Amino acid sequence: MITKEHAHADYSAAHEPVLTVEPGTGERLTFETDDAAYAQMEQLRDLAKVTATINPVTGPVHVTGAEPGDALAVTVHDIEMAEHGWSVYIPGAGALARPMGEEWYVRRVPVRDGRAQLTDRVSCAVAPMIGCIGVAPADGAMSTVMPSYATGGNMDLTDARPGSTVYLPVEVEGAGLAIGDLHAVMSRGESSFVAIEIAGRATVSVDLVKGMKLRAPRIDTGDEIVCVGLGNPVQDSIDRAYEDLFGVLTQEHGYSKGDAYTVMSALAHTELGGPTGSEAPDPLHP
Repeated sequence: MITKEHAHADYSAAHEPVLTVEPGTGERLTFETDDAAYAQMEQLRDLAKVTATINPVTGPVHVTGAEPGDALAVTVHDIEMAEHGWSVYIPGAGALARPMGEEWYVRRVPVRDGRAQLTDRVSCAVAPMIGCIGVAPADGAMSTVMPSYATGGNMDLTDARPGSTVYLPVEVEGAGLAIGDLHAVMSRGESSFVAIEIAGRATVSVDLVKGMKLRAPRIDTGDEIVCVGLGNPVQDSIDRAYEDLFGVLTQEHGYSKGDAYTVMSALAHTELGGPTGSEAPDPLHP
């Protein structure tokens, strides 16, 4: 297991690998994550006083043979969760900033028997997922909070769940895979700016697709292919994701342009990912 002591506040090729793995062996890797920042928020109610890293990612893992121009294929097998998660409102953050006002709100959310006890009256089934998954960028460091990057990061996609394979563009030798920000359950789009944040352990396996040049992450859930679009404004993100999915159908699955167009017109849905896709969240994520 790669423990939470090997956590960082960014993705960077400058971080020494914790582990080196051979791709395609089926070896299971477990990344431990923590929730220390939320525990401090509960106590301090002042972001300036929080010393724990917000959204730390555990790693990195060096993948033998990974080179720029390849894609890392990370299959999520299991997510174990702590006994409680966190619902947190940071004043001024998210789409509910106006009605929530200037007062901090922090709630511990019990998680047991496959359910999250949101309130005394409302519970829901857990749907564990990885909020932050990515590899090191070619230049500099990339934040684990915002924005998201071509190589991944804090994408907050509910599709990054057990049974899914996340494809990440490799930009540096060895890739530098790191994982963090686990959620017990999250509304699609995470417009409140947080989910039910939770500490835990994510178990994955890693494969390598040589020469698979991606301009942004892709997820295969087994039922759907999810292409991540990164652009500014939002319409550019939609266009990029649609173009990438069109390429998947025509170049990888042999569809004609007309067939791909018709299929996508009927079955290719558009939705917002997490609110941290840009440094200044878009108007739909004020």
